[in-house]
Amino acid sequence: MRALIRSAALAAPPVVPVLVVAALLCAGCAAPPATARSAVAATPEPAATTRPVAAGPAPVVLLDPGHNGGNATHPAAVNRQVPDGRGGTKPCNTTGTSTDDGYAEHAFTWDLAGRVRARLEAAGVRVVLTRPDDDGVGPCVDVRGAAGGRAGAALAVSLHADGAAAAAHGFHVAYAEPAVHGTGPESLRLATGLRDALRAAGFATAGYIGRDGLDGRDDLAGLNSSTVPTALVEAGNMRNAGDAAVLRDAAGRDRIAAAVAAAVLARLGR
Repeated sequence: MRALIRSAALAAPPVVPVLVVAALLCAGCAAPPATARSAVAATPEPAATTRPVAAGPAPVVLLDPGHNGGNATHPAAVNRQVPDGRGGTKPCNTTGTSTDDGYAEHAFTWDLAGRVRARLEAAGVRVVLTRPDDDGVGPCVDVRGAAGGRAGAALAVSLHADGAAAAAHGFHVAYAEPAVHGTGPESLRLATGLRDALRAAGFATAGYIGRDGLDGRDDLAGLNSSTVPTALVEAGNMRNAGDAAVLRDAAGRDRIAAAVAAAVLARLGR
């Protein structure tokens, strides 16, 4: 995620990112907005057997697929300074990173979000996305961070992949540290559950950042701005050949999605 914060060659008029709630009943069960449903329709449904839907009101989960496909062509919009959640500012967004053969992080996160969403909806969870497709610009990181609270979500998961040195390998999960908005303990529990689920699925924790697959951060505005328990998954290093092979592979992405969905369902008690 951190590696390719690029300025695009073509300038365009500033675009004001708008949070689009793509969901069934605000994202996830009957009658979703047509745009969001068609955008995710191409994502394969999970092959694994889903668990029975629990009785009672469906919980809401926010999924934040990092970056966006139009960011690179709108530098004025993505470089605009926004609140960082700790009294400072930082750029609205970035273009993200990519594998050496050009598979972009924004495309990876969009595909992964669809796979996680399908599994959560099958378990009776309503899902809200921070963007409706992979062709737009933004939203800004502060808007993404605030989206969970606005949607009434029980928790939020931001999906990314890293862009570290080629020798760096493995996934890690970030959370806000020091804690903000009183969500610290629950955010750490969410991050730990995501770490444990990914490790149980056979993925290696990163040895180049954080500790034991967890990374407390004070510089990520999406985490700082959230008023609900939130964690950010860096699913692997796109610049590492081994990690990139998994991230590019549909079966690899489905394994990651299954682990993320399992951790979310566990936190929801479903």
